[in-house]
Amino acid sequence: MSHSSFRGWRGAATSAALLLMMLNGAQAAPFSKTTERSKQKAAAEAERAGLQQKLSTLKKDIGKTESAKDDAADTLAASEQAISDANRSLRDLAQEQGDTNTKLQQLSVEHDKLAATVATQKQQLAKLLREQYVAGNEDRIKLLLSGDNPNRINRDLQMMSYVSQAQARLLDSLRANLKAVEVNQAEAQNAKDELQEIAAEEMEQKARLEQEKTRRAALLASLSKKLAAQRKEAGNVERDEQRLTGLVDKLGKLIQEQAIAAAAEKKRQEQLAAARAEAKAKADAEARALAKAKAAEAERQRLAKANAAKSGTIKPVPSKPDAIDADEPKVAQQPPPKPVEPAKPAPRDEEPAKPAARAADIALAPTVPSGAPFVSLKGQLRAPVSGKIAAKFGTKRGEGPTWKGVFIRTGEGAEIRAVAGGKVIFSDWLRGFGNMIIVDHGGQYWSIYGYCESLLKRVGDPVKPGDSIASAGNSGGNEESGLYFELRHQGTAFDPAGWVKF
Repeated sequence: MSHSSFRGWRGAATSAALLLMMLNGAQAAPFSKTTERSKQKAAAEAERAGLQQKLSTLKKDIGKTESAKDDAADTLAASEQAISDANRSLRDLAQEQGDTNTKLQQLSVEHDKLAATVATQKQQLAKLLREQYVAGNEDRIKLLLSGDNPNRINRDLQMMSYVSQAQARLLDSLRANLKAVEVNQAEAQNAKDELQEIAAEEMEQKARLEQEKTRRAALLASLSKKLAAQRKEAGNVERDEQRLTGLVDKLGKLIQEQAIAAAAEKKRQEQLAAARAEAKAKADAEARALAKAKAAEAERQRLAKANAAKSGTIKPVPSKPDAIDADEPKVAQQPPPKPVEPAKPAPRDEEPAKPAARAADIALAPTVPSGAPFVSLKGQLRAPVSGKIAAKFGTKRGEGPTWKGVFIRTGEGAEIRAVAGGKVIFSDWLRGFGNMIIVDHGGQYWSIYGYCESLLKRVGDPVKPGDSIASAGNSGGNEESGLYFELRHQGTAFDPAGWVKF
């Protein structure tokens, strides 16, 4: 084997070995990591904790003013809340599972495309290596010293440069694609781990749901006589309505406080943005002024030198001629001063720094819902659930007060939908109404949904018209399965018949 052939073989072998190491690294066992799903869930729960604490305190304040201390429905509260939470968790997990499966399918398609691209690039690189080996990888120095035709040498060197550039580009592209394969494999493994977590949580929630349903059924059987007796007491019904009215009033005040906090936070962010823009503009102006001064000084020095050269004497010109005497001895010219960073604006004394508003402080702040304002939807709202109206607004409730809303009789588990877009401001169990959800539609218009089996939305969640927000039931110790529905404006209940197409 000739010396040049040996060099070519050695270069090709080295390149092939390097490529083999790259491929082995890329085709190693898939990299697995702990999923971020648990961390994200924990962060979301922590964000809701502050708001939930406020709502719990609000409920306790309402409970302190009540005279009834032995309501049988309270015994069902924990079980009915657990059933609602389990059903909501199962629904969320099903949505997560669907999204994760979709993501996994997309990753699989991307993996196939990357694998095909890598295979093609491997073939191209292998072909280049074979050709390089056959050609002998002729050395550039040897070619220059060969004494051959300079034109041919120049042409060969140029061709060798093109080949080297092509090889470098191919290797860079292959490395990038191999890295993309690694990332794809890591994401796919992460998605699979998430699916396993979801499956485990689903089994846990299903077991919890069955356990709580059995527990509630046993409680209902033992409390049936007491519940029936308490439902007939007019005082209980009045207290239920007072409780709901008190909740609405306190929620209204809380929302107003949060709206003020949200407005203050927005103003603070605007002030911060304005201060940043002002500081940047000042820094830019100072930089421009400094550059202009440097340019003027350089031009002045140039003109001074030109004038001195004409007169035959060269004398350094001071930056401030009027401050230096003409007979002062010459000194070495100092380097130009370093640019001074613009000073940061001092904080204003009259506006001390305020802590940023937490999510819990603005979660209920009213937002403008998408679509038309609620008041313009009068007579166009769809019924929140399919069923038969068993009690109308204003009709008598036995010996008690009149109905402030409507009761729609329907099967347990029937889907309840939001009548309009807005934001959930309450989603919890309340004595007399069981699992209840309240949606703020803007303009101080609220819709209330009670007696639910499960609440599928959390406080602060945005909803669109027709979104599924709950399922019908008979929570709160009610006899029949269905939905209690109210509409309120500025805290006062009004007849929904002229607004909703029942």
